[in-house]
Amino acid sequence: MNATAIILAGGKSSRMGTNKALLPMDGKPNIELIKDQVTPFFSDIILVTNDFEAYEFLKVPMVKDEYIGKGPLAGIHTGLKNSKTETNFFIACDMPFVSGKLAKHLVELCNTFEAVVPRINGTLHPLFSVFKKSVLPKVDQCLQEDRLKIRDLLEEIQVLYVKEAELERVMVGNIEKIFYNMNYPLDYQQAKNWPRGE
Repeated sequence: MNATAIILAGGKSSRMGTNKALLPMDGKPNIELIKDQVTPFFSDIILVTNDFEAYEFLKVPMVKDEYIGKGPLAGIHTGLKNSKTETNFFIACDMPFVSGKLAKHLVELCNTFEAVVPRINGTLHPLFSVFKKSVLPKVDQCLQEDRLKIRDLLEEIQVLYVKEAELERVMVGNIEKIFYNMNYPLDYQQAKNWPRGE
C-alpha cells in the first residue's frame, strides 16, 4: 500500500510519570507492538520523536519536531513534511491494542478527502487518523498562529468522519478497545489486565 505509517512519540508523558511508549505490554515495549501491527500494511514507517536514542531498537527512520513543545499538531507537521507519500496514517504511541487492518481501511477511505478521522461514541480520534500531505501548509499556518488544537485544523480541511458502525463492518470485536489510549498509570494497569481476545 502506497502510504506511510507515522508513529508519534514526541510527548513528555507527564501524566504517566514515565515514557508510556516504552511501557511493557505482552513482553515488548508498547511502541514495538504498534510498529509490528502496521508493518505488514505500509510501505514506509516513520517515527516522530525528539529522543532518537530511546527508539534506536525499532530500526525505523526517525525525525525531530520542527516546532518544539507544540503538541501532537507539531508531530503531524513533522510527519507530513518528511513523508514521501501523499497519504499518511498517524498513530499515537500510547495505544496498546491498535489494528493495522483498521489503519489500512481508513487509508482506503481517504480517496477525495484530505483526512479521515474516526468518531467513536462521539469522541474524535485524530491520533489514529489519515492526513494527506497536501494539508501541510494549513498545519504550518495553525502552528505559526498558535492554534494548536487538531480540531482547528480539521475545521479548515475536507474530513471524512467515520463512526463505529462503519468500522464494525471491517473489524470483528471490541472497537473501543482498538482506540484505548494510556495517559495515566491506572490506564496502563487496566490495559495489562484486559482479557486477551476480548
